[in-house]
Amino acid sequence: MLYFVIGLFLLALFGLPLFAALGAGSLLYAHHSGLDSALLIVELNRLASSPNLTAIPLFTFAGVVLAAGGAPQRLLRLFNAALGWLPGGLAVVAIAACAFFTSFSGASGVTILALGGLLFPVLMKVHYPQRFVLGLLTTSGSLGLLFAPSLAVLLYGIVAGVNIDELFLAGILPGLLLMLMLAVYASVTGNRFGVRHHPFSWPLLFRATRGGLGDILLPVLIIVGIFGGFVTVSEAAAGTALYVLVHESAVHRSISLRSQLVPLLADSAVLVGSILIILGIAMGLTNLMIDAQLPMRLLDWMEQTIDSQLQFLIMLNLFLLAVGAMMDIFSAIVVVVPLILPLATRFGVDPVHLGIIFLANLEIGYSTPPVGINLFIASQRFERPILSLFRAALPFLLLMLVWLVIVTYLPALSLWWK
Repeated sequence: MLYFVIGLFLLALFGLPLFAALGAGSLLYAHHSGLDSALLIVELNRLASSPNLTAIPLFTFAGVVLAAGGAPQRLLRLFNAALGWLPGGLAVVAIAACAFFTSFSGASGVTILALGGLLFPVLMKVHYPQRFVLGLLTTSGSLGLLFAPSLAVLLYGIVAGVNIDELFLAGILPGLLLMLMLAVYASVTGNRFGVRHHPFSWPLLFRATRGGLGDILLPVLIIVGIFGGFVTVSEAAAGTALYVLVHESAVHRSISLRSQLVPLLADSAVLVGSILIILGIAMGLTNLMIDAQLPMRLLDWMEQTIDSQLQFLIMLNLFLLAVGAMMDIFSAIVVVVPLILPLATRFGVDPVHLGIIFLANLEIGYSTPPVGINLFIASQRFERPILSLFRAALPFLLLMLVWLVIVTYLPALSLWWK
């Protein structure tokens, strides 16, 4: 049995799809333990009956349509007109635009590909150091993961059984704090290197707002709709998908429904399918682990080793940083959350606060070797070695670690609305 597990782990490291490794491992474990392999399928029924499941493909489709319809360019013009006069200028614009776009695209890789190519030459033109620009664009791709309607937040809520509305509220202040910390660093760097920034212009802001108003109103409508009690998360997702289709095809005329709708649906289906197949198999594996009382054994061990919430949170962050460096965020959520949730409850950590801590760790893991997806995508986009990108990202990662400590040990930042 051990040799099979080691073999599957090595195959996964060398490119075997994660769902195949998890599925094979689950079947092997069920056979070895004499359990009915039907346990793997039971969870799929619970997943299919989740009322929030439909929000994932709908929000994903909205993000794909926005990317294809020119939303990145409109957002850059708008944020540049509104924020480009600040010290740090375009770097602050890059942070705001990347955070906004990642919250809708659901994947930092899409943000790096869509905005990185636009921002890199512009930031270099105003004389930011190349290493700073590469580090900024590599890490900024994951900035919006805590903001509505992030797929990571939706997935955590489904797996952990936590109210998604509360998670969206909890992510606002921590997400804004991180953006503020990075913006201050960008401003200091800009002043240090004498980076130019343009004067504020009302006419420029007016023209940019007119072009990007439909895009910038979208998160406002979602937040007001959900938190005002007018729509559920799934209804908001359906409304978002319809709004984006009409906005891009009829208002901006940037996509053609006749020729582009099917390819856009196909792109969305690939992304959603990769998430759901991992989610289904991982939840089945979790069912097997619960049946084998693995969480209870882990809880017993931690109760003997840890005697305070502070110690638990320290170990939790170290563990999650390691997880984030080795697994993609969606896989980590569905595999790890069911294991740590009962432990966190035992040590008095609020499940909503736990979700923010969990996602904050994985946000950092996006830019951390060996499996930091931001590093690989940025390496392809900017044609730079992964190691040089990691060195460029280090100052930003250190700031994010300070932010993680603040978010972890100040639960009021996540639970301000309670």
